Amino acid sequence: MAYSSIVKPSDYFNTKLYVGNSGTNAITGVGHQPDMVWIKARSGTDPIVNHALYDAVRGTSKQLKPNQTNSELAQSGITSFDSDGFTLGSYIDANYNNNNNVAWSWKAGNTAGSSNTNGNITSTVSVNTTAGFSIVKYSGNLSGSGVSTVGHGLGVAPKAIIVKNINNTGDWTVLHTALPSWNYILQLNDTGGQIDKGGNGSMSAPTTTLFSTNYTNGLNVSGRDYIAYCFAEKQGYSKFGKFTSNGSDNGTFTYTGFAPNWVIMKPNVTDGWSNWYIFDTTRKENLNDMPLYANLNVAEGYYGGSPASNYAQIDILSNGFKIRRDGSWGGGGSGREMIYMAFAENPLVANSGTDGVPATAR
Repeated sequence: MAYSSIVKPSDYFNTKLYVGNSGTNAITGVGHQPDMVWIKARSGTDPIVNHALYDAVRGTSKQLKPNQTNSELAQSGITSFDSDGFTLGSYIDANYNNNNNVAWSWKAGNTAGSSNTNGNITSTVSVNTTAGFSIVKYSGNLSGSGVSTVGHGLGVAPKAIIVKNINNTGDWTVLHTALPSWNYILQLNDTGGQIDKGGNGSMSAPTTTLFSTNYTNGLNVSGRDYIAYCFAEKQGYSKFGKFTSNGSDNGTFTYTGFAPNWVIMKPNVTDGWSNWYIFDTTRKENLNDMPLYANLNVAEGYYGGSPASNYAQIDILSNGFKIRRDGSWGGGGSGREMIYMAFAENPLVANSGTDGVPATAR
């Protein structure tokens, strides 16, 4: 029997709901000390609330906005990463008074990182090899077409990498195992399709120690600093892949090997025209028709004037997820390729754990 090394996914990833108060706000019950926290207002009185992303390698009170191209912003967002959560200051995007918020958190190494010299760029890495997650900070070194490598610390090859230029305006770059090659990127902050960047330098697939960057604003330009979030696949905990839509309300089923808590997906990666959809079972169970959008600052639910009952629905199951209302998704319909990243709420596979007891027997 196959075994997962992770008994309790919330030890490494979790979704937490909280209400903003525009002041000091200690959020507990996360289940781990997070090293990356991605926050979005679900609803509220403030009409323009951006996504807010923080990590322990860049340090507290330094925000990035996944839906925008802005450089890193210093403000009173997350003021500390705590043993069972995090503490917020007064900054509006993360803590507007009476806004209902969601925070998605990942555990890396619970440190600000250490030096990694595996690539031809020295990086700073905070890593959790059990969960397959590392946060990597590095400085660009390319002034023209070419390729440089960066150490990621995972010990296995990552399946997805999200990169942001933090000291200059620039798009969020997504590298993903299901794209045609590692020369192709998507941009998290927009609706566009895959872009072939191989002309800037041909990038190789990640190895157990390195990932490649080329002369692209979102990956490697001399004088610019970058943060990369690297994800390896772990059985029973995380899955990264692609599926093809069938244009039906009885849509495509995707097997993950666990009951997902969180799924982000990008429909129509070949041609574009679609938002990035984020679903989680903490905000809504089946039928899950309450997405948030990585590239937009809108509230959860429908977007663009269509009723929620006619838009962006999935079922999250014990062993994967199933698309509903397939033809209504932006750029949807039969034959569209959709990539995804998913993290578990409950493993499907058995787990021996530290005490030798399978998770299914607990």
